[in-house]
Amino acid sequence: MFQQTLASRINFEGVGVHSGLPVQLALLPAEPDTGVVFHLIESDGLVHEIPALSARSVLTDLSTVVGDMNGAYVSTIEHLMAALYAMGVDNVVVRIDAKETPILDGCAAEYVAAINLAGVVSQVAKRRYLRVLKPVSVEMKEARAEYRPYAGTRFEIEIDFANAAIGRQIYRADLTAARFTKDLSRARTFGFMADVERLWAAGYALGSSLQNSVVLADDGQVVNPEGLHFEDEFVRHKALDAVGDQALAGVRILGCYRSYRGGHRLNALALQALLADRKAYEIVEMPSRRVDPVRHAPLVAVAAPAYGPQVL
Repeated sequence: MFQQTLASRINFEGVGVHSGLPVQLALLPAEPDTGVVFHLIESDGLVHEIPALSARSVLTDLSTVVGDMNGAYVSTIEHLMAALYAMGVDNVVVRIDAKETPILDGCAAEYVAAINLAGVVSQVAKRRYLRVLKPVSVEMKEARAEYRPYAGTRFEIEIDFANAAIGRQIYRADLTAARFTKDLSRARTFGFMADVERLWAAGYALGSSLQNSVVLADDGQVVNPEGLHFEDEFVRHKALDAVGDQALAGVRILGCYRSYRGGHRLNALALQALLADRKAYEIVEMPSRRVDPVRHAPLVAVAAPAYGPQVL
């Protein structure tokens, strides 16, 4: 019913998966209605505040980026955003000393474990939700995505790769903290050995390794000696990314998100299309009064201009 923040500070350090540079990141408790805000700290101490919102996102294929690519920005935020969104953390300040979050274990497991250890606390402000009222869809070549009305938060993600080790995989489930922890948090980012030299030449994947990525050889075999965490780890990671990208709505979404052959760019376009259609959603909140625990608490509509997502 109410917004939540962390009970204490959490520190992380690692390297950026694309930059290969060292990164220190801290999650700090924040006041109600703060949302998720990155504080990018320059070497001279200058701090740039970058809200993690769709209106501040940059369309890219390899990661989720917020800010200004010609100035202050933070990239590869999707795993952190997914963990915060799924674990119910509404308000947090993310202090970071580099323009890319640490890749850590290549998924969201370390973030989830740290959030569970620190704990979350309820705040006085009511939590707000964006309820999808009608279908909104986008297409991009062979890929497509859609938001549909649904009494909950659901993801239906389908991928279809020519690579025999991946092929066609589907993940469908309602999002809960327990299900995210069990099903998605350990699903790692993945890539193909054949793309490595091209990515390196373009300045990407410089921090990628078998400790943080699933790598597929030219013959389609998984290079990692420990194998996969899940038989369908690839689609689970795509679902993890979709959760993180949806978090840029700035409020929690009540609806079903479906995608076919999607990625960060498609996820961002679908969310932008939803937020751009004011007839496609309404903003609601949970009432603070007690309700019959056997019944679902009713959702109460509130004025969108006062509580809606920040859309430019």
